[in-house]
Amino acid sequence: MSSLDEIRAARLKKLELLKSKGINPYPSKVPRDVSLADARTSFDALVKAGKELSVAGRIMAIRGQGAIFFVVLYDGTERFQAVFKKDSTDADAFSLFNEVVDIGDFISVTGALFTTERGEKSILAKRWTMGAKALLPLPEKWHGLQDTEERYRKRYLDILMNPEHRKILEQKAMFWDFTREYLRSRGFIEVETPTLELTTGGAEARPFGTHHNDYDLDLFLRISVGELWQKRLLAAGVPRTFEIGRLYRNEGTSPEHAQEFTNMEFYAGYMDYEEGVAFTEEMIRSLASAVFGTTKFTTRGFSFDLGEKPWPRLDYVSTVKRMTDIDVLSASEGEMEAKLRELRVEYDGKTRERLMDTLWKHCRKSIGGPAWLINHPKLVSPLSKAKADNPELTERVQLILCGAEATNGFSELNDPQDQRARFEEQQQLIDRGDREAMMPDFEFVEMLEHGMPPAFGFAYGDRLFAFLVDKPLREVHTFPLLRPGDKGRSKEQRFAAAVLNKGAKLERWQELNTVAHLNAAFGAHIGKNLLLQDSIRTRDDQAIKLNIQHAIMLKEAASSAELRALAAAAKQAGLEVSEFTREMIETTSDKKVIAATKEKNLSDVEFLGVLVFGPRSAVDALTEKFLLAS
Repeated sequence: MSSLDEIRAARLKKLELLKSKGINPYPSKVPRDVSLADARTSFDALVKAGKELSVAGRIMAIRGQGAIFFVVLYDGTERFQAVFKKDSTDADAFSLFNEVVDIGDFISVTGALFTTERGEKSILAKRWTMGAKALLPLPEKWHGLQDTEERYRKRYLDILMNPEHRKILEQKAMFWDFTREYLRSRGFIEVETPTLELTTGGAEARPFGTHHNDYDLDLFLRISVGELWQKRLLAAGVPRTFEIGRLYRNEGTSPEHAQEFTNMEFYAGYMDYEEGVAFTEEMIRSLASAVFGTTKFTTRGFSFDLGEKPWPRLDYVSTVKRMTDIDVLSASEGEMEAKLRELRVEYDGKTRERLMDTLWKHCRKSIGGPAWLINHPKLVSPLSKAKADNPELTERVQLILCGAEATNGFSELNDPQDQRARFEEQQQLIDRGDREAMMPDFEFVEMLEHGMPPAFGFAYGDRLFAFLVDKPLREVHTFPLLRPGDKGRSKEQRFAAAVLNKGAKLERWQELNTVAHLNAAFGAHIGKNLLLQDSIRTRDDQAIKLNIQHAIMLKEAASSAELRALAAAAKQAGLEVSEFTREMIETTSDKKVIAATKEKNLSDVEFLGVLVFGPRSAVDALTEKFLLAS
């Protein structure tokens, strides 16, 4: 039995003791007159009143023994000390406390407030009531939860034990409260728009799909906060709108990327580009001061001051040209690909739009900010209005912080013919396999034909907040998405053993080929469950595909018969099994392998390798007689 199991068993006995005495360990209500914060701030007045009162909270610490106990209570508002004395607390209550109470339990304490000889404001317990008996312990005080995934999975303990993470939770609430009140005070109306859409407009990202059973429709979860819907409201005569809501993008995870996050988008009719840039710059500067009390931050190795006035501006095309010697407006796709290979930059997709975007993303990594990126090419900005003096560029603006885009905004395109042409271009990209190109919405074009006023739109969200608190994006998500844990199943580490037939006297390349095919088959059978996440990223935001989370041991058997017996035993035990035979190494044709194998009994098939995967104890038991491969 593990120490955790032993602790739980001991606490279960205390639970049963409470029940045997007729005490409900989980009552719906306990005595509580004031919060612990009020007990501290109003301490003198409460003492002067001279009345007994009740406080409640979770026990975070207990010290003392015998005739006196000092108990630290926490109710989410403050910590406060309760003192249990053998000669002051009711005798039965003192005895029961000593028998059944543990750190982590929720209790109510009734008594008089007083100050200890050491000057600690406290409550002298006369009686107490169990609020909720904890069956599992809290993490160790000084170290807490160290494993990152364990912290995410048990965020309730992480926030309880780590004041910094509690602070982030509170700051994020302030971040969104300020955003909401700032916009409301300037004439914006908060709206709600659909999260299920037939087409995902407003951004370039791969969506999540779902199905509406009643309508028998394939739908997508939105990838923007209602951009095309809010613009419809502009056409409806509602001049200023905003929405704060969740987005869903089916793409990779990194310090700045997550599949689900919160964003804000606003749309202001009759606000021009320069007015919009000035408005949002002041909004973000005010936000930083109100929420964090400063405009100076250090994040991801960069230091920046949002108090600078005005923020410098970077031209998209000339910045890429200066840093890579590529003019993205005139360079061919081949030239851009060649430069990316020269720079050793990984890129996904060979369309002009995707190559252009990848070159810029490489350049941005050295820019600390704050700086406005302006003059984006029209190809990477399908909803932005073109510049009057250069139709290849757009009136778009993004705040660059710490080598990444933290916000996005632009003069909204309201020319229906231009919008139709850009949507048709995006459709061509989709037809060529670009999974991140924007889905056309021709009903939106029809709305533009009815008329939409000139407007400026802008967006920011969790990414900006993460930069300001210098945390990865997942860290500022209270409950980030995780793969299912092993709760309710065996927590034993899983393990793979690949065993080669040494008696087959394979050449070295054949041994390597056998191991490679066994592992490939193994990966294909199990899939992405072998991975903690698909990829990891370097500090400069380059992706490295992550290896599997389980160990693989390479061993040797003396004969095909031993491998055949191993495979049979592993299947009987319910383990995952991959096999590689002589026929598989002699041809790459599956049809020939199938035909040749069909002519043999199992005892005649020569096994060159077998891989078994499952709980380590089971795999070890089946393969312990085999030696490690030399």
